Amino acid sequence: MGMQSLERRLERMVEGVFRRSRGSIRPIELGRRLVREMDDNRTVDVKGRRMVPNDFTVLLSPADHASFEEIDDALTTELIEAAREYAREEGYHFIGPVTVRLAVDNDLKNGRFGILPQLKQATTGIGAGSLVLPSGQRVALGDQTTTIGRLPSCTVTVEDTNVSREHAKIEPGTNAYYVSDLNSTNGTLVNGSRVGSGHRLADGDILSFGATHVRFEAS
Repeated sequence: MGMQSLERRLERMVEGVFRRSRGSIRPIELGRRLVREMDDNRTVDVKGRRMVPNDFTVLLSPADHASFEEIDDALTTELIEAAREYAREEGYHFIGPVTVRLAVDNDLKNGRFGILPQLKQATTGIGAGSLVLPSGQRVALGDQTTTIGRLPSCTVTVEDTNVSREHAKIEPGTNAYYVSDLNSTNGTLVNGSRVGSGHRLADGDILSFGATHVRFEAS
């Protein structure tokens, strides 16, 4: 299921990016190699979780690198999302944020490429956390407090009349992220249940602020 899901995502999203490039390498080739590196370099930690690389350097010939220059940001973003989706399908875990960068290797011929995978620890030591908003936008959670509310000063500003000015906050702990309601009018829900202060978040939890629902991803 994981590879089939990846193929669909890459065909639907990454190939749209490819139509704007003129390189000899198709982005779907990069995606397939990237997830193969995840499979080939997985390890098991002391908790029995299957850990995979989260930091990838894609090596390209000078000409191929130049062909992707205008779509670099879009391409790397889609490859990151494809890697995240594949990890969810396969039950893999990351120890830090997923990053992909394109780099030049002068020894490579056109049409050839390589990928250097690494397991790179998050600076917080609690892995990679993020919120996926209804728009699909991803908000990375770092080692600072993330606030949610209607105020423009909030980290995540929600235009929802059911959301309080300062509705909730998410804070990093020793080995997890925790959400706390800030005495909001309509409360903060996790998977449909109202929570108070210091509720530990698990991967895939759905957080509801008023009528707005976001997904928490731990890796």
